[in-house]
Amino acid sequence: MKLSSLTGSRAGRVALAAVPVGVAASLVLAGVANGQVPVSFAVSGSQFKISAAQLEGTGFSQYAGVASEEDGTPHPVAISNIGSASLAELCQSVVTETPLGTVGLLIHAGGDGNPATATDLQIGLTDLQGDAEFGNIRIGVDASTVNTPAKGEAGGFAQDSDSISIAGLRQTAWSTHAGVFTLNGLHLQLTDGDECF
Repeated sequence: MKLSSLTGSRAGRVALAAVPVGVAASLVLAGVANGQVPVSFAVSGSQFKISAAQLEGTGFSQYAGVASEEDGTPHPVAISNIGSASLAELCQSVVTETPLGTVGLLIHAGGDGNPATATDLQIGLTDLQGDAEFGNIRIGVDASTVNTPAKGEAGGFAQDSDSISIAGLRQTAWSTHAGVFTLNGLHLQLTDGDECF
């Protein structure tokens, strides 16, 4: 991880979901129950995978949160916000067991030098890996004071930065939403269970 405001050396591969989600989960669950932590939509019972050759973004923050299913089943997540993002060679996959067997949905976009783009991107993730570089990062800020419009609960641990760059992104998530998501060169297909990684 390269912390652009602190050091000029690269420390190699990084697991980006650095927020101590397990420790914070009970506090966040209590906040959700009290209506203090917004939950935007009910998630399905399946996680999905996203990969990209390169992510470039501005306006980044991350803090603990909860993704809940329709029946109320909670899933602790690290919530990552990116104000504006581009994703080269984007892949998204989800695999579901059906009465007809294993069915996968595989989406590709953002190839041939024309990356996918997103604004006001928010991801509820459980795992994120890649070679990351942050510009002007702050670690350990109060989640209610991060530098993005979306914020966490007061007192919660968070980090934010002016910019973020991730090469070889691999992510497992419960949810993704954006103000606008442009999928250039979209290709969606059903598979027998193929995944991005």
